[in-house]
Amino acid sequence: MRIVITGGFGFLGRQVAGALLRTRTFRGAPIDRLVLADRIVPADARAVADPLVEVVRGDLVDRLDELFAEPVDVLIHLAAAVSAECEADFDLGMSANLDTTRALLEAARAQSAAGGPMPRVVFSSSVAVYGSDPALPLPPVVSESTLPTPRSSYGIQKLVCEQLIADYTRRGFVDGRVARLMTVSVRPGRPNAAASGFLSGIVREPLAGLPALCPVRPDLRVALASPRRTVAGILRVAEAERGAGKGRLDGGLPVNLPALTVSVAEMLSTLRQVAGDSVADLVTITPDPGVEAIVGSWPSVFDNTRAAALGLEPDPSFASVVREYIDDHPDAVLAGTPGL
Repeated sequence: MRIVITGGFGFLGRQVAGALLRTRTFRGAPIDRLVLADRIVPADARAVADPLVEVVRGDLVDRLDELFAEPVDVLIHLAAAVSAECEADFDLGMSANLDTTRALLEAARAQSAAGGPMPRVVFSSSVAVYGSDPALPLPPVVSESTLPTPRSSYGIQKLVCEQLIADYTRRGFVDGRVARLMTVSVRPGRPNAAASGFLSGIVREPLAGLPALCPVRPDLRVALASPRRTVAGILRVAEAERGAGKGRLDGGLPVNLPALTVSVAEMLSTLRQVAGDSVADLVTITPDPGVEAIVGSWPSVFDNTRAAALGLEPDPSFASVVREYIDDHPDAVLAGTPGL
């Protein structure tokens, strides 16, 4: 069993790799090789020392021959340019998201055509595929049957990739499956260029004793998932058997991973309850119409039926999300923070 993770040293890539290395199996079969592909490999990356791990460094399109030098059984495609990056640089988004995904699909198709195993391709899509078009507003509750009408270049690119994967699967080139991720909060580490990055920053930075800006109105409602629930969702979609019935992946539709719906005001109130006034007061509301236009176009309430059939559930509360972050990253929390 040879598994390739693109974006293997990004935040989610490291988390997915860590989960696989802990079990060392995929669908009950032993993993022989876990290939982590990324443009940048941190010097302190722990996974590099594991005997199962192989590292491929560089631009994915330039490393396809290396990635497919041996048969790929599972390809978990997490590498992407994020939302605000794609809005600021159209060519970057088209290259990193659309062109790279198609190149990976073509390499997977070539493997099947040459008599090799049909790769299981797992694609991380996004809630950004949805948007409220003036002529076709979103329904109050969104499901996989809701027509996606993205309002950002990032959302468009993710949706196009979803459709490519659906057609490559229909044609029998790959076994494709798509997990649509909610906004992941709370992400550790440095801020990234995602428009939704503040949904981690307004918790992460204050807990570290740093000021944070909130660029949207407090009553804006958003759909979130913790890192743990997101990783569990990606791997569940990856491992699920195809077919009808509970616990199986039926049809060719993407799976919207479970969403916790919460307002920004509720997030800040929870931070105040968990960590105290001095921490919560480090957040300043500073409206940014560009950020709100992107994040505000995404739905916030989801029908989680399809994910629940796979055994996936949303986080129970935002308080549990904050406490999970504190438990997982104690070194990132300022010592002596009130309430902790």
